[in-house]
Amino acid sequence: DSGAYTGEVSAAMLKSMNIPYVILGHSERRQYFGEDGQLLAKKVDAALRHGLTPIFCCGEPLDVREKNQHIELVKKQVEEALFHLDAAAIQKIVIAYEPVWAIGTGKTATTAQAQEMHAVIRQQLAAKYGHTVAQEISILYGGSVKPDNAKELFACADVDGGLVGGASLKSRDFVEIIKGVG
Repeated sequence: DSGAYTGEVSAAMLKSMNIPYVILGHSERRQYFGEDGQLLAKKVDAALRHGLTPIFCCGEPLDVREKNQHIELVKKQVEEALFHLDAAAIQKIVIAYEPVWAIGTGKTATTAQAQEMHAVIRQQLAAKYGHTVAQEISILYGGSVKPDNAKELFACADVDGGLVGGASLKSRDFVEIIKGVG
């Protein structure tokens, strides 16, 4: 929760700086630091204890998608890190689906692929917490959101917004993405 850990930022530090959100489970943290569901569950708990809103990332690499195991993997990621929470706590979470295979690769998920995965996540939440709770949880898309795909992605029934990466570094692109939200 707090302390001097080189290269890390604690929930207490974020709270002391009035930062309301924290991204947890990002694909880079999973890949380079070996963060798994058990550790992410602890990080989610720490964030909630400090009044932060966790943005929990989940998604599959290309090899998993090509083996048609993407639904199973994403459901496992959500379950391991979040399903220990009660209904009140889960409603404080934002989920971001980030197809790892579509980040920085030049590949982009189709709107049908994005909607499919968002619907899977929402249905999984509904099965555990009920339809009303599932509808209250924002599910963002984070797989190379760009000005040319934002409007179409954000029009999908279960896509509630975007977790914008590289495009946020180009102000014109970012403004166009914001316009896509409508």
